[in-house]
Amino acid sequence: MKMEELFQKLNIKPKNMKLYSTAFSHSSYANEHRAKSDYERLEFLGDAVVDLVVADYLYSSKSETEGEMTKVRASYVCENALYEYSMSLGLNQYIKVGHGEEKEGGKYKKAIVADIFEAFVGAIYIDLGYATARKIVLNIIVPYIEDPNITFFSDYKSALQEYVQTEQRSLFYDLVEESGPAHDRTFKVDVKIDDIVYGKGVGNSKKEAEQEAAKEALEKLAV
Repeated sequence: MKMEELFQKLNIKPKNMKLYSTAFSHSSYANEHRAKSDYERLEFLGDAVVDLVVADYLYSSKSETEGEMTKVRASYVCENALYEYSMSLGLNQYIKVGHGEEKEGGKYKKAIVADIFEAFVGAIYIDLGYATARKIVLNIIVPYIEDPNITFFSDYKSALQEYVQTEQRSLFYDLVEESGPAHDRTFKVDVKIDDIVYGKGVGNSKKEAEQEAAKEALEKLAV
């Protein structure tokens, strides 16, 4: 599928095609072809645009508390969600990767495909302005937010960190127990906010247990 078909689908008329070419260029491709840049800078910008658009939508159309909005936003800007948006648009078809990365299935790697969505939004923002980028992001993401049957795994730790920073409170994860054989360990973690336990998590890795604890803490804070 040609990129022109993508623009027609989104009903936009790009001005600077070089921006979009860069938005789809992975670092492995840029290195092999001695290109001046890859998609990473545009991804950084697009990440901020997507965050702002989703936050603005939740603030304007919902009546949830700050904690609840933080949790919802985290769900719809997490890697799994960005991957889904990217694949629904067929953006992976335009990804340019190096030969080594291509052999490893780079065009289908979740992290790369998710990054491309943000880089693409960053390119739209630079090329056509915030209003157009906002319209595109809303058209893509809002149907997912409004569909009660669709949920994405969220990075609960990041969401909790953001909430705590806003409130200027302290946050600490305490590994309270580690048990089981080496091949099947179980970790129990408490998450404390201002030295008060807000959540408890259990998992087969410390990270998994921390995510579960953060999820429980966010649920309590959103009440």
